[in-house]
Parts: sequence; structure tokens; C-alpha cells
Amino acid sequence: MGEESTWFDFLPGLANLIAWSKQFLGREDPSQGFFFQGGPFVDSHFSLTHVFSALLVFCFVAIGAKSFSAAMKQGGDDAIVPPAEFSLRNLFEILGDALWNLVRNIMGEANGRKYLPLIGTLACFIFFGNVLSLIPGMAPPTATLKTNVALALTVFFVTHVEGIRAQGLGPYLKHFAGPIAWLAPIMIPIEIIGHLARPLSLSMRLMGNMVSDHKVVGVFFFLAPLLVPLPFLVLGTMVAVIQTLVFCLLSMVYINMAVATHEHEEHGPEGHGQAAHAH
Repeated sequence: MGEESTWFDFLPGLANLIAWSKQFLGREDPSQGFFFQGGPFVDSHFSLTHVFSALLVFCFVAIGAKSFSAAMKQGGDDAIVPPAEFSLRNLFEILGDALWNLVRNIMGEANGRKYLPLIGTLACFIFFGNVLSLIPGMAPPTATLKTNVALALTVFFVTHVEGIRAQGLGPYLKHFAGPIAWLAPIMIPIEIIGHLARPLSLSMRLMGNMVSDHKVVGVFFFLAPLLVPLPFLVLGTMVAVIQTLVFCLLSMVYINMAVATHEHEEHGPEGHGQAAHAH
């Protein structure tokens, strides 16, 4: 099953680039290591559309962030008072304030400052990638499982690396055994399965919602391009925002759980003792 046509199909030299990429990445011949036929529901096909979409989102976010950073570096009134006309700087300033308040409320002041670059990057990429689903002739990068798996695996590895850094390898692995020793043979497989399911659920949830949203908007644009798609564009915008929030909220919860366990264990007995002494 092939994919729909997009504006990227008009790029000059696209066919040659796809042919070279298939050969370079080992997707051209069954004898190559990375060749595969696909899953049980759909035939696999090699495509660079999600790569171009991701690069487009990256360029837009980089330009917006650069405009905001340049205004902040100027200092004075330009750094405090936003321009009267709406611009990329206004957009990213609003987005940055909203993300900071969200991260601070979920993760706390200290962890919020530490992990805001990660959560902010994920939020900007996912949101603006989702918004591409509302533009006719564009394909959102988040409608592809490969892109979402990369994002989810980033959160997965950061969660465990930060958990080990905060607790140490031994105490962190001990957490998988549960609070009671004789329950360890039961708890360890459950914890492992639960942690491995996290990137799978993050990837599949985002892909499923964005594929369906993109298809619905595309069908109504094809059937009646004037006025009729407007309600679905509004719903699509809500889906883009909600899916960004869901992905980022779960990422913050996973990281916070891995880091906060150590803090509670470290300060719990002392905190109780200090409280009792104060009373």
C-alpha cells in the first residue's frame, strides 16, 4: 500500500535521492540486512516523506526560536514588551511561557529547569508536526511510526539514565523488585513489561490519532474544499494540542517517577525526624 501524494513529490531529483537512500540504507534488495516485507496489516514501503516533514518542522522551530532568542539578547524594552503585530516571536513566547508553567507544575522548580529543554523540544516538534496534518498536500511526521518510535525511545532512555544517575544502579534496579522480597519473581517481569510498553504506547497512540485526523481532514477537503472542512480543522487543531499534551505529560511523569523515588527515600526518614523534633 503506497502513501498519498504530497508537495514534496515535486522536489527536483527526488526519485534519484530515494533510489540512493534505499541502496545506502539496505532497503533495496532482500539480501541486504535492513530489507523487510512489512507487518501483518500493511506492506512496507520505503519513503522519505516523513523525513522531509520532520526537516520542515525543524527549520520552522529553529527560525522561531532564533527570532525569540535574538529579541531577548537585545535587552531593554525589546526584550520585555512584545511587538504590536503578531509574529514568530509572539508565538514562541506564548508557547515558551505555557510550557514552563506546565513543566514547573508537574515536575517542580528544580526538575522543571533541568528538563525543560527536553520537554520543550518534544512539545514544539510534536505540535508543529501535528499541525501539518491540517494543511492539504502535507503529511505530518508524527503520522509515521518510525518518527514516533524515535521520540518515544528518547524519553525511554532519558528516563532510565536519569533514574540511574539519581539513585545509583543498584538502588534503581532494586526498585524493579518491589517493596517485598518474596514478591520479586512476580514484580520484576511486571515492571519490565510495563517499562517496555511505555515507548510502544507513546508511539502507537500518537500515530493512530494523527493518521486518523489527517485522513478525515483530507477526505473532507477532497469532497468539499470550501467551508465544510472548517469544523474538522477546528477538531484537528484540538487533536494536535491534546496529543502534544498527552505525550509530554506522560514523558514528564515517567522522568519524575524515576528521579523523585530517590528524593523521597533520601529525605523521607530525615524529614519525618526533623518534623517530630520540631514538634
